[in-house]
Amino acid sequence: MSHTHTRYDTYKDSGIGWLGDIPAHWSSVRIKNVISKITSGVTPRGGAESYVDVGIPFLRSQNVHNDGLHLDDVSFISSSTHQEMMNSQVKSGDIVFNITGASIARTCIVPESIKTANISQHIALLKLKNSNETKFISYYLQSQFVKDYVYLTQSGASKEAFNHGQMKCIPLALPPRIEQAAIAAYLDTKTAQINRKIELLSQKATQYVKFKQSLINETVTRGLDKTVAMKDSGIEWLGEVPVHWEIQRIGTAFEERSEKVNDTDYPPLSVSMGGIVPQMDSVAKTDHNDNRKRVAVGDYVINSRSDRRGASGISIYDGSVSVISIVLAPRRSFFGKYLHHLFRSYSFIEEFYRVGRGIVDDLWTTRYSVMKGIEFAYPSYEEQQAIANYLDEKTAHIDRIVATINSQIDKLKELRKTLINDVVTGKIKVA
Repeated sequence: MSHTHTRYDTYKDSGIGWLGDIPAHWSSVRIKNVISKITSGVTPRGGAESYVDVGIPFLRSQNVHNDGLHLDDVSFISSSTHQEMMNSQVKSGDIVFNITGASIARTCIVPESIKTANISQHIALLKLKNSNETKFISYYLQSQFVKDYVYLTQSGASKEAFNHGQMKCIPLALPPRIEQAAIAAYLDTKTAQINRKIELLSQKATQYVKFKQSLINETVTRGLDKTVAMKDSGIEWLGEVPVHWEIQRIGTAFEERSEKVNDTDYPPLSVSMGGIVPQMDSVAKTDHNDNRKRVAVGDYVINSRSDRRGASGISIYDGSVSVISIVLAPRRSFFGKYLHHLFRSYSFIEEFYRVGRGIVDDLWTTRYSVMKGIEFAYPSYEEQQAIANYLDEKTAHIDRIVATINSQIDKLKELRKTLINDVVTGKIKVA
C-alpha cells in the first residue's frame, strides 16, 4: 500500500524541540487547553469480589487498545458500585488512556455501544471541551510523538506511570477545526483499510496455526499410513489408533525425575511454549536456587500449572527447572522428537490439564501422581522417527508461512503508525 502526499506551503517552529516545525496556520498548545476534565479510576470497594456476571462494564488496561476497546474479557460491576465511583464514570465519546504498566499510552475513544462504564486506576479519562475535536485528538494521542513523550516523561520508581500533570502538558499541534475534521475523516478511511488488511492476514495466520495443530494431532495419534487397520484404544482422548501400536501408562513408560539440584551446577532452563530452552530473560526469576529439579537430555518436561498450558517439550539440554514442572525420564527407547510432538499435541495437553485440580476454575495444577495414570499410544522406534521427520518438515514449512504473514502484518502496523504520526503532526497534507 503506497500513498503520495504533499507538504503544507509554509511551516513554523512549534517551539517544542521534539515536535519540530508545524504548518504555519496551526496552533501550538497543550492538551490541557482542549480538555474540560481529566481523572482516573479506582479499585472498586472489595476489589475483584465486587465483579458481577452482568452489569456495568469495568474497563481495565487490557481492554484499551489503539484500535478500540477489546471487551472479550471485560469485567462488570453493579449499578450501585458504579454510582459509588461517580468521578470515574465514562460514556461514549470520552477518551481513555492507559497510564501505567506495559500497555502505557494505549488509547481510544469509548464507542457509542458503551452508554456508560467505569475505569480502573490504571486508566485516565479525558473529556474534551468541544466534542467535535474528539476524533482528531484521539488520533493525535495515538501518534508516535505522544508515545515517545510519555516514555520519556513517565514517573514513578518503576518508570511505568504517567500522572495527570504530565498528561496535561503533552504538546499539541492543533489545526483549525474544519481541518481537524478532514484529517480525522481521512485517517478513518485509511486506517480502516489497513486494519482490514491486518485482520484478513491475522485470520489467515490463525488458520495456518490451527492447521498445524490439527496436522500434529492427527499424525501422532493415527500415523502416516492412512490405509492401516485401526483399533479402539479404549482411551477417551485418543480414540482409534493403528492396530499395531502399543498402549502404555505414562507411569510405566517413564519415571519421575525428582532429584533436587541447584542452578549453579545445573544451568537454569525455561519450560516455554516453544519447548525446553535456556532460561529466558523475560521469565520471572525465583529465589529457589537450591530447590530445582534436575533435567537430563531426552527428558520430557511439562509445566504443571494450567495457566502455562502448552509449555512443555523434550529437553536437548542438561540443566534444572522450577519445582512446579514435572520431569519424566524415559524407561525405554523413544525417539525424542516424536514424544516432543505427541506430548505437545492439543489432545494430550487437554487431557493433562483435565485431570488437574485447583481452587479456582482458571488456575490449577496436575500432579505426577495423577499424570502417571494417563495412557498413550506409540508405534515402533522406526515409525516414531518417520513421523517426527515428517512433522518437522511440514511444521517448519507452516512456520515459515506464518512468519511471512506476521512480517506483512508488522509492516502494515508500522505503516499505520507512521501515517497517523505524520498526518496529525502536519508533516504531510491530506486536505
